[in-house]
Amino acid sequence: MAGLLASVDQRTQLVGENRLELLLFHLHSRHFFALNVFKVKEVVKLPHLNIIPNAHPKVCGVTTIRGESIPVIDLRKAICMPDCGQDTDSNLVITEYNRTIQAFLVGKVDQIVNTTWQDIMPTPSSVGKNHYLTALTKIKRDGAEHIVEIIDVEKVLAEIVSYDVIIPEGILDKEIINEFQGRKILHADDSPTARRQVSDTLAQLGIEIIPATDGQEALNVLKHWADEGIDVNKELLAVITDAEMPAMDGYRLTYEIRNDSRLKNLYVILNTSLSGSFNQAMVKKVGCDAFLSKFQPDLLVQEMQNRLKSVLDKE
Repeated sequence: MAGLLASVDQRTQLVGENRLELLLFHLHSRHFFALNVFKVKEVVKLPHLNIIPNAHPKVCGVTTIRGESIPVIDLRKAICMPDCGQDTDSNLVITEYNRTIQAFLVGKVDQIVNTTWQDIMPTPSSVGKNHYLTALTKIKRDGAEHIVEIIDVEKVLAEIVSYDVIIPEGILDKEIINEFQGRKILHADDSPTARRQVSDTLAQLGIEIIPATDGQEALNVLKHWADEGIDVNKELLAVITDAEMPAMDGYRLTYEIRNDSRLKNLYVILNTSLSGSFNQAMVKKVGCDAFLSKFQPDLLVQEMQNRLKSVLDKE
């Protein structure tokens, strides 16, 4: 198990190539589930857990890994599967999301698979809104094809840790606040929870949010506008994009924007829960204008105000 993720740091070259690697695991069932390797720090066999009084019911305890206390979330409970306890197949997948470290209690860990975002399928609308998946993909195993369900960790965490979208009074620049009215932002993110967090924050400024569920959908919108003769640079204050998305990731979306003469001057903000210094390198490589870790409403608003000031200075 220790060697399973030994080369994770070397895998960052996949980012920007519209590729990803998934850690496959089971939740004490035959079904395959997955998390993006870039968000996984380590996988360990289930250690002793200390119970926390009055903890959230989906938090099954706290453990200490390398001197750090880490909360442990029972992933079966978190995605509303029936509780089945712990056994010898139980593992902890230690992850970093939104600048925090947490572990997910899972069953047997299977393997890491290398795939492309083009092979990642959006969750069908027929499953409704109360699921905990951002996407699906397929793998072949023992001559058969299996569905892999990719967990929407943004939603899991949002149900455990409350995120306040109210903008503190001191953050707002009263000299320009009224200038946000009628401004538009294109926001691409495959997580409904993440889209809602950004929308609820920026709607307080009077900004109109145009949502897209992946990079390809966002690019299609931009190219359609350009084909119709719309000046996208005047139409949009900015494009906000997640890094990980089905069909086309945020890095590739930025690359495509920069290589279309009609779109290349758009202001692009990478807003992602991925952590690590490689993000800054990739932002520079593909040409993003700014990088924001999720979810920081104060910094998001400050970035929007800085962007608006820049636009007003040119108008």
